[in-house]
Amino acid sequence: MKELKEIRDDQIRILGEGGTKNPLPRSVWIIILSVLGVALIGVIILYVTRQKEEVIQELKAPEPALFEPVREPEPILHKWIGEKTDSLAPGYTEIRDTLINDIPIRIFIPHNAEMSLHIGRMDKEDKSIIYAAQAADVRADNGGIVGAFVLNGEPKAWGLSKKGYCASINGKVAIGVADNTSLFEEATMHNGYFFRQYPLVKDGQVIDNEPKGKSIRRAICDRQGEIFMVETGSIESFHDFAQALADLGVDQAVYLVGSSAYGWAVDEAGATHEFGEDNYYTGRRRMPKNTSYIVWRKR
Repeated sequence: MKELKEIRDDQIRILGEGGTKNPLPRSVWIIILSVLGVALIGVIILYVTRQKEEVIQELKAPEPALFEPVREPEPILHKWIGEKTDSLAPGYTEIRDTLINDIPIRIFIPHNAEMSLHIGRMDKEDKSIIYAAQAADVRADNGGIVGAFVLNGEPKAWGLSKKGYCASINGKVAIGVADNTSLFEEATMHNGYFFRQYPLVKDGQVIDNEPKGKSIRRAICDRQGEIFMVETGSIESFHDFAQALADLGVDQAVYLVGSSAYGWAVDEAGATHEFGEDNYYTGRRRMPKNTSYIVWRKR
C-alpha cells in the first residue's frame, strides 16, 4: 500500500509540472468578446446604411421607359457659337437656327461689324448695315425714350426704370445688369452709345420681369465674350425666354423690342432677312419719332 501511494503521488506531481499553462482570466475574455461584438455591429450598420442609400437613389431615379426614354441634358459646349472669319472679310450676319427647351431660336451673329444706335427711320438701302432691330422702348405718354439713352456721345434720355443695359464704346460692346454703371458717362465722354432695357440673364442666372403675357421675344446677348442677337420663332413669356437663353449658356442678356417690331439682317451671300412688320411702308400706323434701333455696320 505504501508503494502504491508513493507512485500515485509521483504521477500527480509529474502531471502538475508538465501540463498546459493557465488560461486567460475570465475578465480578459469578456473584454475581447465585447470589442469583437461592437466591431461586428458597426460592420452590420454600415452595410445596412449603404443598402438603404442605394434604395433611396433608385427610388429617386426615373424609371426607364421604352417610348419616353430618359435623356441626360446636353452639356454646354464652351466654344464660339458662330464661325471664325477672316478679319478682312466683308461684314455680314451669320444666322443659325436651333431649339432650346422646345422653343425655336434664331441666332444672329455679326461678323466684322461695329454696333451703334440710331433714332428715327432707318434706311433699308444702306448697304453698310448688316443688322438692325428696335432697341429701347418708347413712352406711351409723351413719346420719349424709356430709360437712359446716349446717341454718339449725346444723352437723349435719363432713367433707371429698367436695370439692363447695353453700351458700345470705342468698338467694344458691354452688356449687363446694374442699378448704376459708369458706362453711361463713358459713352458721353467717348462718343459712344448706351441704352437700357429689361434684364433677362445676369451671370448665367435668369432674371424675372414684371410684364406678363407672351410675344415674339428678342435680346442681345454676351456668351463668353461672343456678342449676338436672338429671336424666338414662337410667342413666349419673359421667363421662358430668359430660361432658354440661360440654357444656351448665355452669361448676360438684355431685351430688345419684340412682337411685330421691324428689323432685318444681311447674310454672307448678301440676302436680306426681314422680321416683324415694316410699318413705314405698310401704312398701318405711324412710328414714333423716337423709335430707336440697334445697328451693326460693316467695319
